Amino acid sequence: MGTPPWENAPVSETRILVVEDEPTIARAVADRLAAEGFAVETAADGPSAVERARAFEPHLVVLDVMLPGFDGLEVCRRVQAERPVPVLMLTARDDETDLLVGLGVGADDYVTKPFSMRELVARIRAVLRRVERPAVEAVGQGPMRAGAVEVDPRARRVRRDGREVHLTPTEFDLLACLFRNRGAVLTRAVLLEQVWDWADASGTRVVDSHVKALRRKLGQELIRTVHGVGYSLEAAR
Repeated sequence: MGTPPWENAPVSETRILVVEDEPTIARAVADRLAAEGFAVETAADGPSAVERARAFEPHLVVLDVMLPGFDGLEVCRRVQAERPVPVLMLTARDDETDLLVGLGVGADDYVTKPFSMRELVARIRAVLRRVERPAVEAVGQGPMRAGAVEVDPRARRVRRDGREVHLTPTEFDLLACLFRNRGAVLTRAVLLEQVWDWADASGTRVVDSHVKALRRKLGQELIRTVHGVGYSLEAAR
């Protein structure tokens, strides 16, 4: 996974790619983010979004779900396959299936249209804080192991049976949080606070989707569901 490019980057050097096919929305978002001090580029369809992500190397992608060419879910898959980068998805439909699929393919968070610019900027800053904070927390931390899975916080690398596993930034942060609290049962509210910086428990499906993705990549047995409470990392046997 390597060192995330957003570590220690000042706001003026933080690059955000806005992918939105509605010109009015794209321009409004780009202008507001530029006014906040971010470097911004835009794309209006799936193929150009993947191309711009490759060339621009953004620190974060604001990504609409409904796009011409191919949709935002496919953009997210392709971008994450090449380079782990935080993704904030925009969706016009508050449909749980769409949101779960988006989170399952590597999105870190989502905002439902219509949204306020203040909310969008706040969510973007929260995502960027989340991916910056683990670099500080990792200082002095050595690799952690549970069964066949090893997590290296400083290198932000995960291996299963000696083979590196690709995780999105938020998947890694969630797994590292569970490793640091091995054996303890963490409620969804605690995970939202520690991993997502959310002060309320309104995003429980975000937690569930990322746990599902970790199980798919690392094995069903690694994370235990404590029904009615939350999740726990199984202690190494």
